[in-house]
Amino acid sequence: MHSPTSTRKRWLISLLTLLGLGLTLALSYWYHLEQGFARIQPLANRQLSEVINFIDGALVRYESIPHVLSTNPLLTRALEHSGNTEEIAAINRYIEEIQHVTEASDIYLLNNQGTAIAASNWQKPYSFVGQNYAFRPYFTEAIAGGLGRYYAVGTASNTRGFYFSYPVVDKGKVRGIIVVKVDISDIEAQLTGLAKAGQYELAISGNDNVIFLASMDSWRLKSLTPLTAADQQAIIQSRRYATREVSALTINPPYDAIAKPTRALYRISHDDGSEQFLDTKSSMIKAGWQVHILTPTKPLYASLPLVMLLSASVYLLLALALLFSLERRKNMLRMQQTHELLELRVKERTQALEDTNSKLQETQDELIQAAKLTVIGSLSASINHEINQPLAALRSYAQNTQTLLQRNMLDKANDNLSTIVSLADRLAEIVAQFKSFTRKSPGQDKVNSLNETLHEALTIVKPEIDKQQIHLMLVLPPQPVQFLGDKVRLQQVLVNLCSNAIVAMQQVQQRQLTISVNVADSICIQIKDSGSGVNESQMEKIFEPYFTTSQRQGLGLGLSISRRIIQSMNGSISVANAAEGGAEFNISLPLCSEE
Repeated sequence: MHSPTSTRKRWLISLLTLLGLGLTLALSYWYHLEQGFARIQPLANRQLSEVINFIDGALVRYESIPHVLSTNPLLTRALEHSGNTEEIAAINRYIEEIQHVTEASDIYLLNNQGTAIAASNWQKPYSFVGQNYAFRPYFTEAIAGGLGRYYAVGTASNTRGFYFSYPVVDKGKVRGIIVVKVDISDIEAQLTGLAKAGQYELAISGNDNVIFLASMDSWRLKSLTPLTAADQQAIIQSRRYATREVSALTINPPYDAIAKPTRALYRISHDDGSEQFLDTKSSMIKAGWQVHILTPTKPLYASLPLVMLLSASVYLLLALALLFSLERRKNMLRMQQTHELLELRVKERTQALEDTNSKLQETQDELIQAAKLTVIGSLSASINHEINQPLAALRSYAQNTQTLLQRNMLDKANDNLSTIVSLADRLAEIVAQFKSFTRKSPGQDKVNSLNETLHEALTIVKPEIDKQQIHLMLVLPPQPVQFLGDKVRLQQVLVNLCSNAIVAMQQVQQRQLTISVNVADSICIQIKDSGSGVNESQMEKIFEPYFTTSQRQGLGLGLSISRRIIQSMNGSISVANAAEGGAEFNISLPLCSEE
């Protein structure tokens, strides 16, 4: 029989044990959640930064396109002659070509009343031509003289897109607006892939708190906040989402866009019911977007019962040291697995980046090759003339030789045969040079002779120089000059500059092309023509992609590619107007001495 004192002690020990167990369980519950969220939050912040950087990278490649296009005088002429069907047809084809090159969704030109007069989709059933978009904020921003940005669902195409707009200014007056639409469906698909790989969900909302991009289909075009009748009417009047219906997303507790809680936890409905998420958000000021990384808390709470059981066992069995060691080992294993997973992701992303750089290099090589063939195409008439002359002479000498042989005049026949061999060698030399030039360059740098490279480049443009009756003056140093680089690509730069000089002198009487080489601290190649020169306003733009002053077909990439080639050889290229008239291009290359 137990004494009352012993009974009270047992009850007190039991009570203290239960209180200690409760305190241990409570502390374990709190500690597990705090540590779990402490691990989740930095990862969510990194994922948020990755998403924002990805979106910025995806949009920035399109941001400068309307600005570049607005400088093209073809747009100004189209706006001035919007009633001229030929002008509009030409600008439609030009915009369509730019749309294919840039991979934008749509590009279209608005007059200063907001009506589309030309569009890249002019041949499609949902063509923008004739539609008025003065109600769009991107029109209001651009007509005021700045770069416009706006997200909306297209009223004609019914596709979601992000719009960049820029004014077309002529003589200080805004004549119209050029608009580039980016289809965000591809961006959404790539972001959804990132979200699935990172085991989180993604939602991007506008300043009206409506989700327009999400990794879950059921969240798309849902409002984060309840919609009143006035809100619904405002959405309909803005036509931002075209004819699509916008409804409120079920969120508990109600979403507060202004408040910034320490830990934003929301239970959000989706196709499979509802789930609690940790909301990590940040604003994209330029785009006017709110990016939400929604990390599910279900895995964290799913592991909670096990932690509680372990804590109770540690407390009841007084095996704190053993359980602590096991828990520490388990945490180290998790950290190791996380580290290995992170290393694997880094390797995968590094490989993807290397593959992307390789594809970019291949695309650049193809663009350089296309520009080279474009130059050959423009010189094709003169090339044919240069080849036909030896062919005609060969025929004439061959017929003459037949006659001489019939008359048994062997000495003269032998002279004719020698001439025929010389003409055949000349013809082979011409064909070999053009074959070498048009062949795709391997892009490998080595020591080459500048004199030989220059003469081979002149072989290509010499027929056109002779055809245009241009006086060629070639000034070379007495000693051979060598450079380190790709011989064929330097020929491409020289041929391109000479071809531009030939075109620039077509409207003048005195035509002289001067090519001189000087060697001091570096190799300086100067190509000067007697044309009308370059407008001062175009000096800063002449090496930009897609900028051209020529009326011939083309994208204006020749000088841009030439500068890239020279820079790859650690050189530089510049343009200036000569004092006596005409333009002069100066190429500077580092010295290279033969070892």
